[in-house]
Amino acid sequence: MYTQRRFPMKGLLIWTIRETLFFIFFATVFTFLYKVVNIKWLQVPLVPVSLIGTAVAFMVGFQNNAAYDRIWEARKIWGGIVNGSRSLIINIRDSFYLHSAEQKVEEKQILKVIANRHIAWLTALRYAMRAKKQWETNYNYNHKKTVYQYNIPEFKSQLVDELKPFLSEIELSKVMQKDNKPNAIISLQSQHLRMLTDENKFWHFSFLNFQQSLQELTALQGKAERIKNFPYPKQYGSIGYHFVHIFMWLLPMAIIPAFAEIGVKISSANPLVGDYFVWLNIPFTVIVIWVFNTMLRVGLAGENPFEGSPNDVPISNISRGITRDILQIIDEEPGNIPEPFENINHIEM
Repeated sequence: MYTQRRFPMKGLLIWTIRETLFFIFFATVFTFLYKVVNIKWLQVPLVPVSLIGTAVAFMVGFQNNAAYDRIWEARKIWGGIVNGSRSLIINIRDSFYLHSAEQKVEEKQILKVIANRHIAWLTALRYAMRAKKQWETNYNYNHKKTVYQYNIPEFKSQLVDELKPFLSEIELSKVMQKDNKPNAIISLQSQHLRMLTDENKFWHFSFLNFQQSLQELTALQGKAERIKNFPYPKQYGSIGYHFVHIFMWLLPMAIIPAFAEIGVKISSANPLVGDYFVWLNIPFTVIVIWVFNTMLRVGLAGENPFEGSPNDVPISNISRGITRDILQIIDEEPGNIPEPFENINHIEM
């Protein structure tokens, strides 16, 4: 996701540079046909176009609000995963029966296994959220011609390689055979905690708290999967897209005659300015079209908050942050704690 340094107007202009150049060319061609080629019939009344613009603004605004709701819900889900993960590991750490120094060593090893398995769950979940869907935009995030490159860790390595450091060979084999790998890992976690409780490593009341925590994490996983697997209704997205383009094609034919009429009035006082005044419609036309097109693109970019665009929820960074927190909670050696992911061009992923 863009950090606060990435929101200036400069970033938006660069993000839409290709469309902006086309809008300039588009408005110039219409003006040339009207003024130089003298195709005066290339015009429509301004009032109907204004009404269409109002309808388009409402439609695009509705689409943007719906897209923002999906992004905000996704961010709250991962905020819940952050809190739930910390609470689970802290509760497990402090719920052991502590009888002797020898048992403390054993309990530390058990805690490390549980923490690593939870990190594996986080890893599997973020990879599941980055899986490509047919309706998602195909972002070419590392193309050499891309102005703002950014780092998506899930596109650079395989899930099995990322899980190896955190799961035993037997567990890794079981997990990789399942369709829903995060669910398989959290199931292994529950079985292990049940076994430790049967061995009197935990109080039965503590085990109930652990199960409640796992239930909450499973529910959060399901909510994230719901957003991932159910796209924004395309009837709304496509209508907004077509409406904006209809408005874009009609706008020059409404603005150019209006500027030409103003130029005629100016000609009485300043003939030179009045004669060329119609050309001033180009920057105004481009600005209006650019605003509507940028609003449309912002909405389209927010429809799928996990696909890996610069505007998505930064689940990679969030997951790595939880990983570091968990390892520090269990007093892991600093050298074994992974560094935060690199954020190229201040874009968190």
